Amino acid sequence: MRQFSSYGPVDPEQNFCVARTELVDQCVNQLIGDPVKGGHYFTIWAARQTGKTWLMRQALQEIPKRYGDKFALLNFSLGQLRGLNFVPELNFPEELSQVFAQEFPNQQILKSWGDFLHCFSKQKGLWDRPLIMLIDEVDTVPFALLDLMVGRFRELYLYHRSSNWLHGLALIGVRAVVGIESQRGSPFNVQRSLHVPNLTHEEVLEMYQQYQTESGQAIDPAVVEKVYEVTRGQPGLVSWFGELLTETYNPTSPYGSKKPEVLLPIGAETWRWVWHKARFTEPNNTIMNLIAKAQMKEYQGFLTELFTGANVPFYFHHPLHNYLYMHGIICPDTIKEANGELLEICRFTSPFIQDCIYQALGNEFVAKSPTVLALHPLDDLADVFNPPILNLPALLQRYKDYLARLKAKGINPWKSQPRRETDIQLTEAVGHFHLYAWLHQAIGHDCVVSPEFPTGNGKVDLHIRYEGRRGLIEVKSFVDMKKLNTGKLQAAAYAKKVGLNEVTMAVFIPVLDEDILAKLSTTSTHDGVLVTVVMIGWF
Repeated sequence: MRQFSSYGPVDPEQNFCVARTELVDQCVNQLIGDPVKGGHYFTIWAARQTGKTWLMRQALQEIPKRYGDKFALLNFSLGQLRGLNFVPELNFPEELSQVFAQEFPNQQILKSWGDFLHCFSKQKGLWDRPLIMLIDEVDTVPFALLDLMVGRFRELYLYHRSSNWLHGLALIGVRAVVGIESQRGSPFNVQRSLHVPNLTHEEVLEMYQQYQTESGQAIDPAVVEKVYEVTRGQPGLVSWFGELLTETYNPTSPYGSKKPEVLLPIGAETWRWVWHKARFTEPNNTIMNLIAKAQMKEYQGFLTELFTGANVPFYFHHPLHNYLYMHGIICPDTIKEANGELLEICRFTSPFIQDCIYQALGNEFVAKSPTVLALHPLDDLADVFNPPILNLPALLQRYKDYLARLKAKGINPWKSQPRRETDIQLTEAVGHFHLYAWLHQAIGHDCVVSPEFPTGNGKVDLHIRYEGRRGLIEVKSFVDMKKLNTGKLQAAAYAKKVGLNEVTMAVFIPVLDEDILAKLSTTSTHDGVLVTVVMIGWF
């Protein structure tokens, strides 16, 4: 029986997968172009574990089916050049020559870029028919070397089409292949690039149906919907959750030396356990790679702001947006503004990726204060937990008391934290992450404190659950009274949407005068929802 696989290209004979016929056809058509006059030189790009190498292999299997032996086929990887210390003045690096010698006929040794161009010549005799070549992992090549190499391919395409055998070429990678780092621009034509998209909703359903048909074990349709919802069809993650559900945490797995007599359906309880483990304990190389990129200083500040700033405009040509988009962290989404204008905004590519990055970045913004307890030693939080509902304003008063204790000891948790460029005030994300970490320290042993992302484009709410009761905290930074009043209406609308009749707003403001904070801390009712504003001074 086949299995789900999230490590490397899938094998249709061993792994659950979908054919993606249209995508394979598109790749083949790009490579072949006009079978007589020549194909295209183009790029295949997508984030890690989305099926680039799989697509390459499918195209290479399809071409002989359609064209017989009309074309010579060559595919290889430049992954072994990772970490190469390339000096442009040395001309053609020996390491690259060794790669080509392993792949080209007659172990062709290249000593110069002239040799490189000449090896494709019809007079050279390395091939006797048009060549289709696909080169994987070109992002591992130093940018300066890649720039020189694609420049030579461009010469072949523009000036020597009739005298060389290179009919069609695809460079496969994440980002550099599109020419972002190249001073010459794209190696070919950016419009001639091929992006590998996520799986559609129907394709995810098909993969999980394959498992049910072959194993005889049912999966609750709601579980499959959850997989698509949290992954947005990212192929590697779809398969990874398949592994966790059907093997690692399957209570009656069909795999192993002895198949259980009864295969219980994979239902909501199994999903709840898998979702928890996936977020906190199960390692995933793709996610760890994305987190490492998110924690880089040049991207960390933007991402933390994105968690609390809804509808941040997206620009493909902005280097920061472009990098995060091509590595699968954010993606654009089109919305229509009130005036009817269309706007592209930044969204996280999936709720699961958003959640993992949130958890990882949270620790980066918490001042470590081991000498100051989150709560007073004698505080039993009776007024927070004893009423019929969770008294979150009272809980936030404990947080304010904690900040006061930090100040009394000369500890400033806001020192060196990101600030807005417009008014030099601390960003909303700083307060959000600090409060979230404090909640975990103060009540995490008794309550479930979880961030939830209702829109995927920046809005984050803190949900607190305790013995069947729930509460909601929305975190804001004070800009002006107009925005504060608008925030109250939005908070009330969201609370009503999730079935709550009250919501608490934690609003950070650069004011330490308790009289002013008290005046701005208000309680009001909007559309039947009680909205309590707790102003928190920071400095």
